[in-house]
Amino acid sequence: RKEMYDSLVYKVRFNHTRIYMNIIEIIEKKRDREVLTKEEIVFFIEGYCHDKIKDYQASSLLMAICINGFNKAETFALCEAMIQSGDILDLSCVEGIKVDKHSSGGVGDKTTLALAPMLSACGLVVAKMSGRGLGHTGGTLDKLEAIKGFKVDLNEKVFIQQLQSIGLAIISQNEDMVLADKKLYALRDVSGTVASIPLIATSIMSKKIASGADYILLDVKYGDGAFMATKEQAEELARLMIEIGTHFQRQVKAEITSMEEPLGLAIGNALEVQEAIDTLLGKGPSDFTDLCVHSGGVLLQMSGLCKTIKEGEKRMREVIDDQSAYNKFLQMMTAQGGSKLAFPKTKYVYTVKAKTNGYVSKIHTLKLGTIACDLGAGRRIKEDVIDHSAGIVLTHKVNDKIHKGEILAYLYTNQGNRETCIQEVLTCFEIANALVVKEPLIYKLI
Repeated sequence: RKEMYDSLVYKVRFNHTRIYMNIIEIIEKKRDREVLTKEEIVFFIEGYCHDKIKDYQASSLLMAICINGFNKAETFALCEAMIQSGDILDLSCVEGIKVDKHSSGGVGDKTTLALAPMLSACGLVVAKMSGRGLGHTGGTLDKLEAIKGFKVDLNEKVFIQQLQSIGLAIISQNEDMVLADKKLYALRDVSGTVASIPLIATSIMSKKIASGADYILLDVKYGDGAFMATKEQAEELARLMIEIGTHFQRQVKAEITSMEEPLGLAIGNALEVQEAIDTLLGKGPSDFTDLCVHSGGVLLQMSGLCKTIKEGEKRMREVIDDQSAYNKFLQMMTAQGGSKLAFPKTKYVYTVKAKTNGYVSKIHTLKLGTIACDLGAGRRIKEDVIDHSAGIVLTHKVNDKIHKGEILAYLYTNQGNRETCIQEVLTCFEIANALVVKEPLIYKLI
């Protein structure tokens, strides 16, 4: 028993001293609703990153955190330990104001693809590290890779050179940055410990802070197609992330936005890239365009380039109208190896037609995202191969009038015999005889 106990005790460096701790005692402490010290949290993160603490031990502590929570001091300590677990990007050699925008994810959320070049066209430096999709939420990297030749895996030197040259780059997350988050996120995903606001907040903010941006805008989504089910949950998460940003001397604001219906009309990688391009050319869906314009206005006001958000929104519409934002997208595409904006066609295109007259009263967003995955647009597990051409394009949104036999959506896939998907998509649309009260896209700015 003594040998087993000794194997659980090891030393960790903290403030230039060696501290001996036991992971079992830390798990039991949080299980019993006690507050962990900064030293204990550093011990846990360093031990897990260096394989001294096993997955089953880390899972136990994560579950205890999910059940009993973290206070602010514990949350700040966890975020700091996660930041220090890997490289921290230094962008001081890049002239200009560096900004970043993060979305908590949703169905049809291709905002980065349009917003980043719009911001860059306004004179801000957009240094964006993005991720891949899993499940019903799409990933920015997967969407960009729908462009033939587009490279998202740039090393730090090339990344900085591109920022210095054109003020815009969207790349994959540095493998050596915030190592703790990579390991913990993978473990949370398979241990039932995703739904914890302190763990979500530290996961997001550790990466944002390590990425070196001066100003950060968070888009925290709620509703059927989002990870946060209610406005209240989204606001709680947003306020905690803002507090973390303030603690680490970052300027952070958050939008609380609705995911009660897909953002825009397109769901699926190449389809969403095309919709983002259409938006940069002034031909995008109104809800998606409005969100990009508002988010850009907030960042322009935060960074001091515009005095008010309204002034910033006006500037964002100007870079759409004069196509300078579109040209920025083309510059980025060329710099990162993209050859041309031509996407492969799918072998099959199915139509979903309304069975009755009326108004679209509800769209089941999560289910639509799941069906898009089934068509090939997403992955269930990380090893799945994505069909970049697959997806869904809606023709109607909530409160749009529809006639019997009119097309509600197009399904794009290279898979045959998808009649079941057609019926499933049809059930995603509820039709009523009258208009409904529709959730505003942007609920609140914090």
